[in-house]
Amino acid sequence: MACGASAAECLREWEELQDGYQRIQDNHKLYKQKLEELTKLQDGISSSIARQKKRLKELSLSLKKCKTHVSPEQQESIQETQSLIKERQNVFFEMEAYLPKKNGLYLSLVLGNVNVTLLSKQAKFAYKDEYEKFKLYLTIILLIVSFSCRFLLNSRVTDAVFNFLLVWYYCTLTIRESILINNGSKIKGWWVFHHYVSTFLSGVMLTWPDGLMYQMFRNQFLSFSMYQSFVQFLQYYYQSGCLYRLRALGERHNMDLTVEGFQSWMWRGLTFLLPFLFFGQFWQLYNAVTLFRMIQHPECKEWQVLMCGLPFFILFLGNFFTTLRVVHQKFQNKNKDTKRN
Repeated sequence: MACGASAAECLREWEELQDGYQRIQDNHKLYKQKLEELTKLQDGISSSIARQKKRLKELSLSLKKCKTHVSPEQQESIQETQSLIKERQNVFFEMEAYLPKKNGLYLSLVLGNVNVTLLSKQAKFAYKDEYEKFKLYLTIILLIVSFSCRFLLNSRVTDAVFNFLLVWYYCTLTIRESILINNGSKIKGWWVFHHYVSTFLSGVMLTWPDGLMYQMFRNQFLSFSMYQSFVQFLQYYYQSGCLYRLRALGERHNMDLTVEGFQSWMWRGLTFLLPFLFFGQFWQLYNAVTLFRMIQHPECKEWQVLMCGLPFFILFLGNFFTTLRVVHQKFQNKNKDTKRN
């Protein structure tokens, strides 16, 4: 009798499972249907935005041509229209951040045609937050490892581990930054490109064989790496706090990121970082000059000496003049505001 009751319970449970299974199938069918509708809607909006942007570009060019041959009243109307066109372009940029788009060349080579657009604000912000934490944790690890290699360990093997860590770190940064750009982050061109240069530099350092030339530059490079990690930690700590305040005031975009440099929004409260940045940039120049001098050494046969000197020089030029341009623009804007007042 107990066996019969048990069998009846099992059959009843199976019927309940069947009902649940049917509901799951119906919901999944509805989900696929909605997904197809969403894809069609996304494609429609993307093509409409592309057409609008093309027409706005043509209109903007036409307005520029007409501007010199119109009355003062019409000039005011044209200026107002031009400002509205700029606003419209910013609105389209915000819209496109939530629409699937083709990956750039770099992401296509690394990931293929995988769609990396995150469709919710929460997902975008979570990914951005994870990127910031990744930078912070790796900066601390790189500081500890570079200190260990400089003062505690003197082995080409540990140096290779450190350089491999640098290559992996910068490669990962370039991929994550490309994904963030696809999702609406406005990262300035140089602050992205300098990570590609740093990846190349770290890769060359990794292949540099042990020898007289390597040992001549080793301590200088490790000391520079320690200082760079320290400055990057300072930048993250103070920039993240500043960004949080500016976002709360509505003055910065939610997807703005901390950078290894100086941007206009950092002028409020972060100018004390400029001496640290300029010192690090001139240290990059010093590294480049040291390596270029080493080329003239009679024992120098490694190609890595020149191939490390060039990236250091490029990094100095890019970092120094980009920072200088930001400072110069800020002073120009201050002077304009003073004259108006």
